[in-house]
Amino acid sequence: MSPRVFAHEPIGFSRMPPAVRGLVIANIAVFLLQYVVGGEFFKLFGLVPERVLQDRWVWQPFTYLFIHGNIMHLLFNMFGLWMFGMPVEGQWGQWDFLKYYFICGLGGAAAQIILLPHSPLPVIGASGAIFGLLTAYAMLFPDAVVLFWFVIPLKAAHFAILYGLMELFAGTTGSSPGIARFAHLGGMVTGYLYIRWWWIAKVHAKGLWSRMAGGAELPRIAARRPTPVRARAAETEHEPESSMAEIDRILDKILVSGLDSLTDEEKAVMRRYSDRMKH
Repeated sequence: MSPRVFAHEPIGFSRMPPAVRGLVIANIAVFLLQYVVGGEFFKLFGLVPERVLQDRWVWQPFTYLFIHGNIMHLLFNMFGLWMFGMPVEGQWGQWDFLKYYFICGLGGAAAQIILLPHSPLPVIGASGAIFGLLTAYAMLFPDAVVLFWFVIPLKAAHFAILYGLMELFAGTTGSSPGIARFAHLGGMVTGYLYIRWWWIAKVHAKGLWSRMAGGAELPRIAARRPTPVRARAAETEHEPESSMAEIDRILDKILVSGLDSLTDEEKAVMRRYSDRMKH
């Protein structure tokens, strides 16, 4: 998928990329539903670490991402989703974006459960995933300018680091007990590790397959910037998104289970991919 081209005219709801638009609709719909159902909705679908561990309420690490305490909570998170999600989805495409979003949300849930395993209080909100998007945005566009508190201009990389330090300080000192700071940090750390490890591992897996299939080695990845994401966007510019999704799935399988786990059909797909890379 080629990178999204941003225009200067105002961006309406219809011009949002599909994953961001779908998440906004889902969050608004759940926000309206929770006030119809009542208070038990928060306990059932929010993230309650005690219930997840003791009663195996395994849906909560997913569903808590769509529940918000009030209209300002919802609007702030949807603003972050719009601001950071649009350029990230534009770079990665719909399905890679959604996978990353929910992985960061699960990372935030895991941090909250590990650090506060006996808490009976529900954690709600998409903030863990949104902080993951902030991390991705800062790694993809480190020199982009973001207004801290809507006033102070900072580079995106510095903005993300500052926010991470603020969340760490607030979480360790307990200065804001009503906010799940560790879920925010969990989303950020998960997003950083995913980009720095999984994307780079995928690119090296492509190079390994290319060498084994007799093709040329792919260019090495610079360690300083998360260029695997940019490299992937460039090298797949002329590939159908469905085809690249299949290649990504096979690469994931190689990373997890090794080359011997591939079926003959999957090996044929990767051979065709290697031939295209050679030419």
